[in-house]
Amino acid sequence: MEIIFLGTSSMVPTKERNQSSVFISYGSEGVLVDCGEGTQRQLKIAGIPLTKVTKVLISHWHGDHVLGLPGLIQTLGSSATSHRLQVFGPKGTKVQFEHMKKAFFMETEGRGLTLEVSDVEKGIFFENKGFYLEAGRLDHSVPCLGYSIVEKDTRHINTEAAGSLGLPEGPILGQLQAGQTATWKGKTIKPADVTYVRKGKKVTVIMDTELCSSAIELADAADLLICEATYANELEEKASEYKHLTAQQAALIANKAGAKKLALTHFSQRYKTTQQVEEDARTTFDNIVCAKDFMRLKI
Repeated sequence: MEIIFLGTSSMVPTKERNQSSVFISYGSEGVLVDCGEGTQRQLKIAGIPLTKVTKVLISHWHGDHVLGLPGLIQTLGSSATSHRLQVFGPKGTKVQFEHMKKAFFMETEGRGLTLEVSDVEKGIFFENKGFYLEAGRLDHSVPCLGYSIVEKDTRHINTEAAGSLGLPEGPILGQLQAGQTATWKGKTIKPADVTYVRKGKKVTVIMDTELCSSAIELADAADLLICEATYANELEEKASEYKHLTAQQAALIANKAGAKKLALTHFSQRYKTTQQVEEDARTTFDNIVCAKDFMRLKI
């Protein structure tokens, strides 16, 4: 998986930071988590064709997380290229989407664009052979979801072990790689004898929320936790008032969830640098990076 940060500011964009958006590329799928104002321009600057976006996951319907959605859809809708776009969001998303279409006189279908909009509840809401998408409810001032993209475990052939048994390439190895016992020259061979399992990677994205147990549950054992850290610790009261996280609270989620790496984002415009935010977070969790627009991470 490759993660590209397209917007790392909170409500107000700055000269350096666009409104919230994170693009996760996995195989032929491109998952866009939130679509703040100017996201399609950010995609172009990052060299990501708009048609690479196959799914949009909306955390909630505050403007700084969705204002770029009408433009993205209108551009895709004007293309003659066949493209399927799935939009997922919290309860009420289908209704909000219809309001948006009316407000902008949007023609969302035709000329190659197939659009599917779905409300999402807690749990797994999409799955294919390679990965699944999972949602968790967060505690914000409006219905809000966090998301995990989870790669499935894969079984691989241990070529040295297979070679020592004289196993030929073909159906027998395929059977063992599928986790099934096979017979070769009268001998029973178990998958564990010649295969190993590579555990899939997990990326969790938590946007606007107060500190809550469901955020920790969703981020459990994440290889990368992308989490809002709107305020430094000194503004904990303001964070609570607006139902946001401080840097230390974001780090606490990573710590309690057993995440391997934490990427902080969604910074208040008041911070010219992220030094204070990072220092606050490091008192609780060490493997931290403060995201910048167009920063890329691979896991």
